[in-house]
Amino acid sequence: MFPTILIVDDEVSILKSLSGILQDEGFEIITATNGYEALQRIEEEAPDMVLLDIWMPGMDGIDTLREIRKQHPSVQVVMITGHGTIETAVSATKMGAYDFIEKPLNIDRVIVAINNSLNFRRLEEENRYLRKKTIEKYAITGNSKASSALKKQIAIAAPTEAWILIQGENGTGKELVARTIHQLSTRAANPLIDINCAVLTNEALVSELLGHEKGAFPGATSKKRGKFELARGGTIFFDEIGDMDMKTQSMILRILEERQFQRLGGSRTIPLDIRVIACTNRDITWAIERGEFREDLYYRLNVVPIQVPSLRERIEDIPDLVCAFFAKIAEENRTAPRQMTREAMEMLQRCSWPGNVRELKNLVDRLDIAADKEVIDARDIPPPYNQDAGSAAPALEGIFDMETLREAEKAFQEAFIRRKLKQNALDVAATVKQTGASKGQVRQVLSGMPEK
Repeated sequence: MFPTILIVDDEVSILKSLSGILQDEGFEIITATNGYEALQRIEEEAPDMVLLDIWMPGMDGIDTLREIRKQHPSVQVVMITGHGTIETAVSATKMGAYDFIEKPLNIDRVIVAINNSLNFRRLEEENRYLRKKTIEKYAITGNSKASSALKKQIAIAAPTEAWILIQGENGTGKELVARTIHQLSTRAANPLIDINCAVLTNEALVSELLGHEKGAFPGATSKKRGKFELARGGTIFFDEIGDMDMKTQSMILRILEERQFQRLGGSRTIPLDIRVIACTNRDITWAIERGEFREDLYYRLNVVPIQVPSLRERIEDIPDLVCAFFAKIAEENRTAPRQMTREAMEMLQRCSWPGNVRELKNLVDRLDIAADKEVIDARDIPPPYNQDAGSAAPALEGIFDMETLREAEKAFQEAFIRRKLKQNALDVAATVKQTGASKGQVRQVLSGMPEK
């Protein structure tokens, strides 16, 4: 399919000559002699780009351009200008025209301008498509009451410049929420830079954020731009900011309030143009009471608080999540997505999910690897999610058939620890703390259970 070009000029001779030349170059051509007719042709024919003369009777090129940008923003416009109208043409490019060409027209210059504008439009369409796919990738899955409320919060907060503090348990998808907010924001064309505050020491975190000059410290053999600088015009995401030490918190607060910083070993002040999103799984108000988090930093970040619900609060979303996970696996492996019976779904909906969505995804990955059939039923669900699944430990019903008290005590102990392990999603530390059993006892029982 050949690109369609609309030529708009009140000089019939220019319309005829340009039309003939561009048709020979393989373009589909439509014409208009004034601005009103041009807008009508755009509505009817949807051309790929417009060659638009500035000086025309009635609605001139500038007014026509203004209407095109308002009604058809994806259509590229190249202005045609005569002598003495260069300033006007430059103003037109500021209004959204892609380029301008001076009369008398040089056909090579015209064709270059046309091809450049069409390539630019193609890139814009690709960027829109990629952004749409990115937004879909980071979409919140599910339509439960809790998920719908979360989506509404995101939709309200994302287009603003407000700083956001996201709170929620581990595995609930706090990073997903942060990326969704960024993709729906006015800063989406610029980077989202994340900082994992839980894994970096104070010194490493400062260097990561500020960057450094060559020779700033032993080992600094070259200049390095920090995360603040890399995030310019975009968003910086402090992942698990509740784990940041107090000294670093003070430095961050000062930089965020002054909106400027210097690289380590540098003297040049760099302005800070970022939006800040932070997340934590900690109860920050409790951390403030214990003197582990600065109250002024908390209020600086917590302009828009967002609480991400646990999976226990959105059990209705489990079928949608499972289907989405299986679809993603199938896409990656180029296979048909697996299905799950209603009984199996209901079994998953009865679980407590201490690891939240992350735990559910891990189970789906495991089922996809282990299952040898397209439709997974309740019998395929392993413990502790399947309470009816068999276990290597002796059944409690057989305790009274044992010969000695020692054997019965051992059988009961194993059954008791096994049940607590299931309740704690096979978390050894949590089971030790809950039962008072030794770590060795719990690990021994765990080793005899089917793998999670």
